[in-house]
Amino acid sequence: MKPGTLTTPFWSPAEIQGAARMVSAHLANRGVLAYPTETVYGFGTAVDHESVETLVRMKQRPPSKPFLLLIAGSGMLERLGLVLTASASQLAARFWPGPLTLVLPGGDHRVPRRLRGPEGGVAVRWTPHEGLQSLIRAYGDPITSTSANRPGVPPAVTASEIVSQWTDMVHRGTLMVLDGGRLPPSKPSTVVDCTGRRPRVIRPGVFSAAELRDCVPDLIGNV
Repeated sequence: MKPGTLTTPFWSPAEIQGAARMVSAHLANRGVLAYPTETVYGFGTAVDHESVETLVRMKQRPPSKPFLLLIAGSGMLERLGLVLTASASQLAARFWPGPLTLVLPGGDHRVPRRLRGPEGGVAVRWTPHEGLQSLIRAYGDPITSTSANRPGVPPAVTASEIVSQWTDMVHRGTLMVLDGGRLPPSKPSTVVDCTGRRPRVIRPGVFSAAELRDCVPDLIGNV
């Protein structure tokens, strides 16, 4: 973070590299990170119970709405015991890294309960945002992700929006904000549940069902 500012520059390769050590220390201290993604700004933490609960309280998140995980390599799935089913493997090979979120089985005793959906799956996306990919690789583990906004407020597309809504947390050092500039308008990631017998679209987004069905013909959902 530059002196006199409340955000950390996260634009150039040098800035991204320079932020990596600070981010790793912040996440290790159970802090919350705000960062740019391929869609909107997100909030994230380390994948442990205490860190996740901090984010739950911050977002006032009901138990029925879990957070997802961002990864930067398939090895991160293996370390958490998450399983790429046959359909998930096909979709991942075609659309990852990209704005496609896959709900996967597995992760027993390794993934906090708050990251599981009602049917037990864990939502995961391999982000195509190059800066964020670099950061996650440097950190070495997945991070959680949810939109950076208060309930009822549109997701942030600038770092300054986050600072204005969460000033106290930034000043206290609980929230670290990475400034990657203004993000262009975009659709959310498409979410596909791969825990059942057939993959199912549960949220429309960047990729249409028709595009996905070219890869997995038995996909359920016409959105």
